[in-house]
Amino acid sequence: MVQLVQILGLPFLACIIIGSILGYLGIHVLKREVIFIDIALAQIAAVGSIAAHLAFEVHGDSLGGYVCSLGCVFLAAGFYALVRRRVVQISLEAVIGISYAIAAAGALFLIGVAPGGHVHVQTMLSGSLLWARWPDVVTSLVFFSAVGLAFYIFREPFKRISDDYDNAIAGGMRVVWWDFLFYALLGVVITFAVRMAGVVAVFAFLIIPATVSAQLRPKGAGRIVITWLASIVASTGGLLFAYYLDFSLGPCVVVFLGVLLIIGSLASRYLQQRLT
Repeated sequence: MVQLVQILGLPFLACIIIGSILGYLGIHVLKREVIFIDIALAQIAAVGSIAAHLAFEVHGDSLGGYVCSLGCVFLAAGFYALVRRRVVQISLEAVIGISYAIAAAGALFLIGVAPGGHVHVQTMLSGSLLWARWPDVVTSLVFFSAVGLAFYIFREPFKRISDDYDNAIAGGMRVVWWDFLFYALLGVVITFAVRMAGVVAVFAFLIIPATVSAQLRPKGAGRIVITWLASIVASTGGLLFAYYLDFSLGPCVVVFLGVLLIIGSLASRYLQQRLT
């Protein structure tokens, strides 16, 4: 038991911290129908990190690497906010997909130029949950807490825009600025979360628990509770499965999140049949 806690203690704490903030953000992301926003922002942040490595010879987890990554993310946040308000010919989800493809191509080009570029790819995809350190966890907790506080303070305008974008515009809200703030805060979370958990696990934590809660409770305050419970259960099961069968931590957590999604779908179908 002691060995189990020593090996999985920090990874479990990292999963809980990441799942808590991403679970809340996932509810907004589903309402806004921008499902692939985290993959796009993660890819854009990776471009900034690799560019910093090439230009300034700094590592991705250094202050310079984070500054360049966040700078790229903030530019993308402003771009997405303006596009959603100004461009009506195509959906924002299509724009996000296009920007992801361009950022991925740019990252692949820079990886081919940068020495040790394959390390960036591996870290971005799979993360390093097993090697989570106290400084990483504490730093993420501080930043995620600050982001969570910002979302609590501005919860009403964020909720209003997520629930009905057109109605928010009709009501005179400055939706571009609020959207920029939303995507910028989301980008901060994703930039730090991907460093630890990898883009696949981060995407799963953002979308799957929120989807489970939407299936079981489409409306109401109970959604966030279901979202957090789904993250905790999947993290616990995935980490234990990886520990006893010697698999990678991140993929196992994602698999358990997928299992919960299937269970949630079956439970939702059963409840609907009972009500009808």
